[in-house]
Amino acid sequence: MTTIRKFAHADWPTAWQIIEPILRAGDTYSFAADISENAAQQAWVELPAATFGAEDEGGQMLGTYYLKANQPGQGAHVCNCGYMVDKAARAKGVASAMCEHSQLEARRLGFRAMQYNLVVSTNTGAVRLWQQHGFAIVGTLPGAFLHPTAGYVDAYVMFKALDQ
Repeated sequence: MTTIRKFAHADWPTAWQIIEPILRAGDTYSFAADISENAAQQAWVELPAATFGAEDEGGQMLGTYYLKANQPGQGAHVCNCGYMVDKAARAKGVASAMCEHSQLEARRLGFRAMQYNLVVSTNTGAVRLWQQHGFAIVGTLPGAFLHPTAGYVDAYVMFKALDQ
């Protein structure tokens, strides 16, 4: 059973243990692979409207996600999220639970839609999961992501209207 709760300042060291290897791999997020811990914390926790942690029954953090406006001003009714799951907890429904939770939170915060701006085409598990949750690929950005081993690969813009 995965529980999702608001992120607390004290969660950062554990979250960083999940986030750091994902960012260092450089194959799913556009953050610089050598991003500093402080810059990552600012991007993941300080700048978003909300950040959450997913944990198991024993309180062990399994993953984390942030939710923020995708654009300022006239585009602020569409939100954007980023999700990361600990390697040991993958394929156990954690990302799916966070996706569902994020949609509920987005609605609660008044967002009308959710958009993922840069879903790397080689991240087939994420593409499949987001599609299972009702997101559509609304655009393909040819060669928009520099993958560390595959070179320039496409990235997708994925979108879902949130029924109010």
